[in-house]
Parts: sequence; C-alpha cells; structure tokens
Amino acid sequence: MAPVSGRLGAKRILLIVSGGIAAYKALELIRLLRAEGAAVTPLLSANAARFVTPLALQALAESKVYSDLFSLTDESEMGHIQLSRAADLLVVAPASADLLARMAAGLADDLAATVLLATDKPVLIAPAMNVRMWEHPATQANIATLAARGVRRVGPDEGPMACNEFGFGRMAEPPAILGAIIACLAAGPLAGRHALVTSGPTHEPIDPVRYLANRSSGRQGHAIAAALAALGARVSLISGPVALPDPPGVAVTRVETARQMLAACQAALPADLAVFAAAVADWRVEREAGSKIKKSPGAPPPSLSLTPNPDILATIASPGPLRPRLVVGFAAETDALAENAAAKRARKNADWIVANDVSPATGIMGGARNTVRLLTASGAEDWPDLPKTEVAARLARRIAEALA
Repeated sequence: MAPVSGRLGAKRILLIVSGGIAAYKALELIRLLRAEGAAVTPLLSANAARFVTPLALQALAESKVYSDLFSLTDESEMGHIQLSRAADLLVVAPASADLLARMAAGLADDLAATVLLATDKPVLIAPAMNVRMWEHPATQANIATLAARGVRRVGPDEGPMACNEFGFGRMAEPPAILGAIIACLAAGPLAGRHALVTSGPTHEPIDPVRYLANRSSGRQGHAIAAALAALGARVSLISGPVALPDPPGVAVTRVETARQMLAACQAALPADLAVFAAAVADWRVEREAGSKIKKSPGAPPPSLSLTPNPDILATIASPGPLRPRLVVGFAAETDALAENAAAKRARKNADWIVANDVSPATGIMGGARNTVRLLTASGAEDWPDLPKTEVAARLARRIAEALA
C-alpha cells in the first residue's frame, strides 16, 4: 500500500488514460502519485489498451482497472457514477484530441466520457496529439470551451513526436503533471478563486515576416501564474510569444497580438482577480502588408503609420458586472517611476500597480530578477531586489490577504 505521508496524503485520483503513444507515461505518473501518498484508480479507454495493458496499470496502482461502460458487475452498482464522485480529482493523461472533443460536446459514448460528464469533481487534462491536431481550430475551440468550464490543463510540451513531426503536442512529463495535480489539490487561501493573468510580449505584424515587439521574456507573468496556482487558485494565463514552459496546473491560452490578448481575457471572465503582467505593445501598424515589404536600391525606407492598440488593463478594470474584484496592473518605466506609476493606477482604474524600472542598466527586462514598487490605495511600498519567483510569491500572498 502507498504511504499516507507525502504531499498528496491519501488523496484519491481517478486517472483516465486515453489512446495514444503517450499512454506509456501513465505508468510513471502512477508511480509518482503513489510515492506522494495518493490512491490511484485507473480507467483505461479501449484505444489506450492498445498501448498499455490493464495488468501493468493494476500492478502499479494496486487497484482495479476500469474500462467497460456496460460491465454487468460494475454497472449493477452504477459504477460510472461512483467512479465520477469518489475521487478528489479526475486526471486525463494522455488526453487525446478525440476525448477532448467528446468532453467539449458533452458526449457519453464510453466509460471515460460518461465519467467525465457525470463528475462533480475538478478535472485536470494533459493533452497529447500531433502538432497539427493540437493547432487545429477545432481543438483550440474545444480547449477554450473546457477552460471556460473550469477544466485545468498542463501542457502540451513542444518537441519531437512519434509521428516524426516537431511542435506542441507532446504530453507533459509525469513530474510536471504531478506538480499540476498537487497545485489542483492545494487547499490554499485562494482555493475556489479564479485568477486571470497576462504574460509576455505581444507581436504586432508589419508584414508576414516582420513585427513590432519588446524584450519581455514572460518570466514574471508566468511566475505569478504559478504562485497563484500554488495558493489554490484556478488560473487562466493569457501568454504572448515566450520561450517558457507552461506553469503546472495553469490553463494557458497563447496569443500573438494585443487584440488577440484582449479577446482572450474577455473570454476568460468572470474572474475574482486579474494580474496584467504582459508587456503589451502600445501601437500596431495601421495597415499590415500582405506580402514582404521589399528593399529596393536607392529607394527610401517605407513609412509605417501606427495606430493605438486596445488598452487591455483599462478595458478589464472599467466598472461593470464582469470587473474582477482585484485588478493589478504593471508599469514598466525608464523615467519618473513613482509619478508615472501613480498616474497609471488612477488613469487605468487599477486597484494596484506593480512598478519597475526597466532601464537597460537594470537588466530587469528579460532577466531573472526584479525590483518593484507596489502602489495601492493605502500607499506605496518598495520591495528589495528579488528573484522574479519571489516577487511572484510575495504578490500572490498579498493578493490572498486582500481577498480573504
């Protein structure tokens, strides 16, 4: 039997394994969960049984493996209903494109889909599929639908695949899924709260090969998303283009432009709190060229006419029924930090502003450390130079205190 000690203490996990080569990783995930004290009940889809055997799952989980919706012995006791309610968390790993589509449509055509439709417990998915399947608008629409229903997600990762293609679609590694499970089950001060976080830069196209951008790495925003999840919040992270892994236990929506980021933020509402850490481009070109702008010998450089991007912070912070209870903005400044940050808090109707000096000499933009000033209605406080992860942890604790 698994020890009751560990970070998961005797928590009960229903592990739903759907079809795909990544199903083999479910064996390692079971081992990690058991080592942390969790009780694991495996549910194996018919397609998943082509990749891993019920015997292997049963041996590692030390628990019966379920697979048949019409089992006479199980269903005589309404087995699928009991399975859907007995666990503390339902984990789908791997979550195939097919199962995600059936979840989004509310179908109940096999045991896995039926249990997921009947459950009243939190659900975490670890998608795994071909990169083109992941990028397909139908899959992205299904992911958005599930996120709006409160389904949490970890991954997918980017890398080589069994189909000899490369890109996003690899299932997150078992240690990352374990971290997401721990975050989902954390009984922290933000449990039951929904947090909206933006991170990274935006890319505003000039033509098909050029764009306007900034030097934001997304490290601070991603760290804030992880810190809020660690305190029990359900986090929706809207990320511009970054070279960072998804924080465990966080639902990530990837965007490129400011307009896409605003639309994703609005789609994620309602939320209890919102932290706008993204470095959104203030302007975009008025007319994006449909083909590459060519350089001609002797010709002057092209003239780019700019137009303002939507103000995401001001839009979400404006009074209305969907305004989050706590709205936190960021002010990246190179001059007059205190004055500009205070003016921005008032102008944008933000509750708090986290201000930092991003002059080139500071190394903050794109770096791993940050020095911030937190402005609230009560005044301002200066924090020392800290790793961005510690800035995120401090901010998350302050948010939890404010919402208590």
